[in-house]
Amino acid sequence: MNTSFGNSGAVLSIRRGAVLHITARTRPHLNSESKLPLLSSLFLSTTTSRAASATASMSYHKQLAAAKKAASVAARLCQKVQTALLQSDVQSKSDKSPVTVADYGSQAIVSLILEKELTAIPLSLVAEEDSGDLRKEESRETLHRITELVNDTFASDGTINISTVSEEDVLNAIDTGKSEGGPHGQHWVLDPIDGTKGFVRGQQYAIALALLDEGKVVLGVLACPNLPLSSIAKSDFSSSEDKVGCLFFAEVGGGTYMQSLDGTPPTKVHVSTNENPEEASFFESYEAAHSSHGLSSLIASKLGVKAPPVRIDSQAKYGALSRGDGSIYLRFPRRGYVEKIWDHAAGYIVVAAMFTCLCLPKAGGVVNDAGGKPLDFSKGRYLDLDTGIVVTNQQLMPALLKAVQESISEKASSL
Repeated sequence: MNTSFGNSGAVLSIRRGAVLHITARTRPHLNSESKLPLLSSLFLSTTTSRAASATASMSYHKQLAAAKKAASVAARLCQKVQTALLQSDVQSKSDKSPVTVADYGSQAIVSLILEKELTAIPLSLVAEEDSGDLRKEESRETLHRITELVNDTFASDGTINISTVSEEDVLNAIDTGKSEGGPHGQHWVLDPIDGTKGFVRGQQYAIALALLDEGKVVLGVLACPNLPLSSIAKSDFSSSEDKVGCLFFAEVGGGTYMQSLDGTPPTKVHVSTNENPEEASFFESYEAAHSSHGLSSLIASKLGVKAPPVRIDSQAKYGALSRGDGSIYLRFPRRGYVEKIWDHAAGYIVVAAMFTCLCLPKAGGVVNDAGGKPLDFSKGRYLDLDTGIVVTNQQLMPALLKAVQESISEKASSL
């Protein structure tokens, strides 16, 4: 849903029975301008659920099955590489973040499986990587290693009928991810390894795959190989006794499920129902460069949160939040940073899927920007956000937005 607020309020534009656009026209109906962000959040959340109900009447079961298979197989490749991470497996991209052979291999596997499993619609994939660096002469050994890993992973999985792939096949599969997405048609959205730094450290990362249909996220899968199956609030990350490896998946209107990557029966999960900010715990990025820990601390203080923050990498935070491990996720990147849709699409639906189910309207989470607007995935490869991203349940969102906006104002006035 494309949403915006201007100086004169909001009006709905309706197409095909779903609320698609909000433009600025009706602020006089509001009693106070200062209430706009909070009222906007509640109003937009309600209209989002109505819009999603129309989408929910469609079935995406076949696409979800293919997405679960693709993410699970990609996770097995990533686990192999992380177990025996070689120095030569890490390259440097132009933005200086580490890129591993697993990053490229994961994207190639997802692309190849989706193309194999879903032949009715041409594959459109919006993904993080491209093959530019791999096509250079100095990357020939790395490309050979990636191709070998992809073939070994397929060969060890008896459920996939894909013949041996060549290096050119791998390069072409990676480049399938060059789609720009947008508001029309179906587009897959992939982060082949979300949390690359966590992956290199041997900690949390996720294979994050989602499907957009007419600009809306309709399903998502998060494969989190290192996330404990039990609540991370009760887990000792340093303990080898904790069973790890979670697969979260969600379809619009159908709720969110979790199972082990080993394939245990799925269990339905839901976000925390906590209504008391003082009893809330919150997630934030492990890396301070990815989110302002200082701003999060100020927000937590205003809410009266007593628990220390839980800092982990990747969209594994969305997965943990979806099963009630914590109540809040805060993300405030550095000024000028533009969020990519693959960093949030899968996590968004995993948290919010139950909210789109009208039969259980209070069971799901809400994902907004700092101004109270829902995330809009219809504008291409990037998200147009107000300052940051806040995630919680419906009961806590009004108080959280108030604390967020007060904290941002205080920070700005102190500069």
